[in-house]
Amino acid sequence: MSNTTTYTAEFKAEAVKLVTEQGFSHQEAAQRLGIPKGSLSNWVSLQRSRGRGTAGTAMPGELSREQLQAEVARLRRELARAEMEREIVKKAAAYFAKESLQGTRS
Repeated sequence: MSNTTTYTAEFKAEAVKLVTEQGFSHQEAAQRLGIPKGSLSNWVSLQRSRGRGTAGTAMPGELSREQLQAEVARLRRELARAEMEREIVKKAAAYFAKESLQGTRS
């Protein structure tokens, strides 16, 4: 029987940040989080081998720069379409309101 604990990608990313951004040693970070030092070392090595921000790579569970840029572009297109549709509806409402008012003035 195996006592393997599975950690989420978000947990791994935050654990790595303790070492890479906050300056904790692998041992200190592992002790604070209650995880094996070897696991943390593997996660840090994986991040460094991928070259954070290089060639669009990211830690598991994180979006790469290219993925984020694609999402921003998609959202901008979606927003532009929604704004255009809103303007069409406003113009149509104004048109029909005007027609309705003209129909009541006989």
